[in-house]
Formats: sequence, C-alpha cells, structure tokens
Amino acid sequence: MISFFVCLAILIAGYFIYGGFVSKTFGPDDRETPAVTMEDGVDYVVMPSWRIFLIQLLNIAGLGPIWGAVGGAMWGPSVFLWITFGTIFAGGVHDFASGFMSMRHQGLSVPELTGMYMGNVMKQVMRVFSTVLLFMVGVVFAVGPAGLLSYLCGQGGSTGILTNKYFWLTIVFAYFFIATFLSVDKIIGKLYPLFGICLIVMAIGVGLGTIVKGYTIPEIFPLRNMHPAGTSMFPAMFISVACGACSGFHSTQSPIMARCCKSEKMSHMVFYGAMVCEGIIALVWAAASCALFPIEGGLMTGLKEAMSVGQAGCVYNICATTMGGFGAILAMLGVIACPISSGDTAFRSARLTVADALHLDQKSYKNRLILTIPLLALGVLVSQLDYTSIWNYFASTNQILAAIVLWTAAMYLRHEGKNAYVCALPAAFMTAVTVSFVFNSKLYLGGISFFPPISKFLGIGIAVVLLVLFILKAPKGEKAAKA
Repeated sequence: MISFFVCLAILIAGYFIYGGFVSKTFGPDDRETPAVTMEDGVDYVVMPSWRIFLIQLLNIAGLGPIWGAVGGAMWGPSVFLWITFGTIFAGGVHDFASGFMSMRHQGLSVPELTGMYMGNVMKQVMRVFSTVLLFMVGVVFAVGPAGLLSYLCGQGGSTGILTNKYFWLTIVFAYFFIATFLSVDKIIGKLYPLFGICLIVMAIGVGLGTIVKGYTIPEIFPLRNMHPAGTSMFPAMFISVACGACSGFHSTQSPIMARCCKSEKMSHMVFYGAMVCEGIIALVWAAASCALFPIEGGLMTGLKEAMSVGQAGCVYNICATTMGGFGAILAMLGVIACPISSGDTAFRSARLTVADALHLDQKSYKNRLILTIPLLALGVLVSQLDYTSIWNYFASTNQILAAIVLWTAAMYLRHEGKNAYVCALPAAFMTAVTVSFVFNSKLYLGGISFFPPISKFLGIGIAVVLLVLFILKAPKGEKAAKA
C-alpha cells in the first residue's frame, strides 16, 4: 500500500513542481485569448476556470482512466509507475501543449497546428487521421452505452423495444446531434461539470472503500510482470493505459476548452491540472483492481476472471464491492453517462476540425448543419461495424496521435527559442511505444507482425533517429521563423 500513496503524492507534487516548470517553459502571458477576441456565442464562449476544468476533465476522461486502468492492472502494480510518471512527464505536457498552442493560434484544432510546425503534408495527414480517430471515439462511446442499456433493461425484466440496442443507439445519436450542434455553454457547459464531479466522487469512493474495507494494495517492488497471459509490458501496457497516462485523444478535446479560456494563465490548472486529476483517478482504479481480486501464482488471475464478463461488469463489481448500493448507482452513471459525454465532444471536435480545414464559420446555423448531419450520419453507419475491431484500432491510433502532437509541440518550442526537450523526450518515448506496437501487431502492415524483440528494436531505433534529427536539424528561433 506504500507504493500507492507514494505514487499519489508524486502526482500531486508533480502538478505543482513539474507542471509549474512546463508552464514557465511555454510562458503564458496577459494577451487576449480567442475566447475574448473571437467570441461568437457558439464555440468561442468565455467560461469560469472551475467550470472549464471540470468540463476538460470529463472531455478527456469519460471512462478512459477507468477502463484503461482496470486493463492495465492485468500487469500488476507495475502499472502505477506508467500512470504516475506518464501523467507528469508525457500526458500533462501533451495536454498543456495542445491547449496552450490552440489558444496562441485562434483556437485552431490539432491538424492546423501540426501544419504550422510540421509542414503541409503532415497537416493533410493529421486532418484525416484525427477526424477518423474522433469518429472511432464517438462510435465506440455510442455503441457501448447503447448495448449496456439494452442489457440492463433485459435484466430488469423489460421486453420489446427497450431491450433493442438499436433503439438506444438512436437515442444516443439524437443526443449527440443536439450536443454537437448547440453552443458549448448550453448542454456541455451546464451538465458536464456535474458529471465531472461524479467521476471524482466515484474515484474517491472506490479508493476509500478499498482501504477502509481492509483490502491490500500490492507493492510495485520487486518489479514484475503479473499478466496472466505473460504479455510483455512494452509496448502493450503503454498502449492499453492511455487516458490515465498519455492520450492523443486529449489533444482533440483541448481546443474546445481553449476557445473558452479568458487567460492563457489558466493553462496550468485547466490542461495540466485536468490530466493530473485523471492520472489520480486512474491510479485509484488500478490500485482497486490489483487489490480486490485474488492473485494466484503471482499472476492477476482473479482480475482476468472478473473481466471475462466485460469491462462494464468489472467496473460495476468494483463499485458495488467498495461502496455498496451507492457504488452500484455511481457505476451505472459512470459506464453510461461518462462514455456518452466523451462521444458527443468527439463529434463536436470532429465538426470543428473539418470547419477549420474548410475555413467554414460555425456561427451560422446553416454551416453547422452542413457539417453536423453528414458527420453523425457517417457515425451511424460506422456503428454497425464490429465493436472490438473499432476499439483495437482506437487504442493504437490514439497513442500515435499523442506522439505526433508532442513532436509538434517540440517544434513549436524550438521555433520560439525555448526548451524543446520538455516535449521532444516524451515524443521520442511515445514514438518508440507506438512504432514497436505497429511492427508487432497484426492490425497493421497487412496482418504481418515482427518477432517481439525485433519490433522493440525497430521502435526504439526509429525513436532515437528522430530525436537525433530533431536535435541536429530542427531550426531554432529566428531560423525557424524564416523557415
């Protein structure tokens, strides 16, 4: 249990110490933000910092730090290290950078920012890449809750339309349309802070319940792989635990709130702070997952059995065990409301990404409809595909996006003549993770995968080469401006 509390303390200290260092590196000042200079009452709307923080937390979190942490706990308490140091040195930096750069550039979305510092080719690639990712997020977080709602209605004795997944899918997409189309302060600004508070309360309840009821949280050391299938930690664990450590999806959400911040100095609290809060939530869920289920032969066999009924069932089990009936209610809220809240902001971000690419003003109802209707119609079609396949591609493309955004932020800092290594080093690490996974996964390269040691060597080698090229070739200061 000592390891858990040490990691918790490091996360909190990391917010103030390293988060402050990151903020000083980027240098927020008193210039007017896009929320003030471009206010349109739709996407550019000034909101108070506490509200933006809670919305940002819910936007980037949803079920991510819960499902990812529960899955990551299959490797045992070693996952605490990735959650803790990944949050401080990679995820927090990534989220701060994407939000801050968006504020500096009129609230633009990630593809446009990438184009400014990585070239036009990368901009076009990122326009497609990020939009596809947002589609996968939106669809995954529509299909999952719809299936669960139909299952719960069946378990509750209901028959007929209430047990039909497609009925609930229609309801979810109808809500997505409303939330994507309306101004950010109408639904998102009013409801999401409440859901964000529920997400925090649920984590506190799980953590206190685990400790008060006498469950033992295992220690990190001696460091060992406790995965029942013997799956290597690198790169699999770093792909599985994304939202609780470092997630590219966050960079698609940060511009939404960047368009609502009245001061650049809010970046530390809103972007870095929300990521640290998410890291703490993930740490709690990982600890509970390691503590509540039997460990046999040094392997997380009990957790594997608990997850055999699905992640939603496992989450419900943890909540009910640690908090009783109240926990069961929170679990239902969590596994239904949280993913829906991430799904609608994914589609909203997709609308903004396409609008930025087409230079289409979104203050007009007509222009919003022109984008919202086709995006959601395509989302409905994609929702008919196999859920597992969509999720597998989402997990890996999510981390690829994180690496690209970190490299973009490194180029931005180099352009500004500032310490670029605060972004370049985590960018290199995430490159090693993602490239290793791509070479060792049958999802890519036409179903071909390399022998694990070879894929790791390729991933690490490519990351080192990119870092060296960045150090030697990336233009600095005035040279970068001329370039």
